[in-house]
Order: sequence, then C-alpha cells, then structure tokens
Amino acid sequence: MFPFRGMPVWAQWIGSALPLTHFLRVIRGILLKGLGFAEILTFLWPMALFMVVALTIAVIRYRETLD
Repeated sequence: MFPFRGMPVWAQWIGSALPLTHFLRVIRGILLKGLGFAEILTFLWPMALFMVVALTIAVIRYRETLD
C-alpha cells in the first residue's frame, strides 16, 4: 500500500519479517520485470525461512497438545 522505502525504519524491519513483502517482490519481479529463477532466489529464502520457523513452532505445539 505504501512505498517500502518511504516507511519509517521500524516499520521496514517489521515488513521485512513478513513473508508477504517478499512474495510481492517475487510476483512483481516475474510479472513486471520478467525475472528468472536466479534473480528471484534472493526473495525466496526469507519465505522459506519463515515457513521452517512456523512449521517448527506448529509441530512443537501440536505435540504438546497430544501429551
């Protein structure tokens, strides 16, 4: 909604932690700029890291509910 560089620094930190920010960069790169896999790889690793962290937390919490 707002330009990323126009936001305050603290809001940029929060935005960088959200996977949607990186997903939008991937989509814009593919659709508007025609980037290939090598170019969008830099935007994919934060999403993969978020996925691993979220999955780890979910598995740990699920195991706790079974005990």
